[in-house]
Amino acid sequence: MPTVYNARDAGNYERLMGRWSRRLAPLFIEHAGIADGEEVLEVGCGTGDNCIYLAKHGWTVIGVDYVDSALVKARAKASVAKVEATFVRGDVTKLDSADVGDNFDLIVDYGCLHSLKGSDLEAYARAVTAVAAPTAQLTIMAFAPGALLGVPGVTSDEVGRLFADGWQQLSSVEETTTGRRGQTPGRSYLFERRV
Repeated sequence: MPTVYNARDAGNYERLMGRWSRRLAPLFIEHAGIADGEEVLEVGCGTGDNCIYLAKHGWTVIGVDYVDSALVKARAKASVAKVEATFVRGDVTKLDSADVGDNFDLIVDYGCLHSLKGSDLEAYARAVTAVAAPTAQLTIMAFAPGALLGVPGVTSDEVGRLFADGWQQLSSVEETTTGRRGQTPGRSYLFERRV
């Protein structure tokens, strides 16, 4: 399936994903039942909507993405919102070389994992686990294979397998808010670190 989504273009991201992110950030965080905390990392932060929402609610936030134009837009949006959030260019499969730090209480992925495939999936899981605090929570929203926008997608079984070591899955809920015309292309997952 050819993709209609170009992750390297902040304008396309904003048009296709940003409109969902702004509207769904509060619902996504609320679904996860996440209490206020200290350190949060958003992987694949795009133009920053989840980071901004979390910063407004007292979190110390770092967003990481590999698209420079998206990070420029994220910084501008955070400035307009008058919140402090740090945005770093980096590869989510190599977070140690992105210099984002570690020991995060919360790691948020709203639409990054489903864009990876092959060995990048395992590298992502290792990278996320390496920067997580011993009692961290990880919340993921991921499209299934064949879903909207032509991203590769990831199955529930794959997500469970990726985080079987060192994490306990607390929930997996069908995402009805991201579908259209009766489609339900994704799921939200909540994991808790177990060391």
